[in-house]
Amino acid sequence: MSHPVLIPGAVAVVTGAASGIGLEAACQFAALGLKVALVDLDPARLEAAVEAVRARAPGAETAIFAVDVSDRAAVTALEAAVVARFGGVDVLMNNAAVSMPTDALGPEANWKTLLDVNLWGVIHGCQAFVPGMIARGRPGLIINTGSKQGITNPPGNPAYNVSKAAVKAYTEALAHELRNTGEGQVSAHLLIPGFVFTGMTARGRSDKPSGAWTSAQTVDFMMQGLAAGDFYILCPDEDVDRPLDQKRMQWAMGDLIENRPALSRWHPDYAEAFAAFIAS
Repeated sequence: MSHPVLIPGAVAVVTGAASGIGLEAACQFAALGLKVALVDLDPARLEAAVEAVRARAPGAETAIFAVDVSDRAAVTALEAAVVARFGGVDVLMNNAAVSMPTDALGPEANWKTLLDVNLWGVIHGCQAFVPGMIARGRPGLIINTGSKQGITNPPGNPAYNVSKAAVKAYTEALAHELRNTGEGQVSAHLLIPGFVFTGMTARGRSDKPSGAWTSAQTVDFMMQGLAAGDFYILCPDEDVDRPLDQKRMQWAMGDLIENRPALSRWHPDYAEAFAAFIAS
């Protein structure tokens, strides 16, 4: 069973579609009979991606667009090009993201790149496409790819965490506005992957780590969540199940409620308390 928008002839736009979760989503949308616009930066990788889509969904109607989602004018032009090609958009998946080293004090260029792509790319996509989706007067679907790192904020890459935390906040606001707009036929959803083995997370590895999910598992879970009408599509992986995710999130919110030190989960003075909380 799938989401009622995911039907043959509907049009899907997927950013970050040249690899990983985006490519898998494009393949699964095409297999359901949707027309798919694949969006990414590199034309050569897009050509390879569209061949992968056609291999899994022979006869699929596809188009590729080399676009930098951090460029508002380019995304606005993308919307016009997709509408000209397919007549409108029913599904928008803002999935494009990058990761690079950061710490709280810099480097500024990495912070800017991460926020421009991971956050502004989502905002640009929604602001360019969603008004037209609403104006069509038919059901529509928006999926923004977040991350658990935007919820529990683990140390190591604060710019990435900030970008994904902001995507969560933005998508929550968008969902609220959409359900109070017109007949509320367009809905927004937050995909929250766990540990997924993709080009971005591989870091030189060629074999999937035992704890990671594949992109296919992640998109399968996304499809189930969409069919169920979930807003928060919180994916497990091979290391972390939903109960553990929930306890980690509860502990993170407890820092604020109980006025513990920031990120107390990783604070040596709270190691025993956190372990006991998880075990309880």
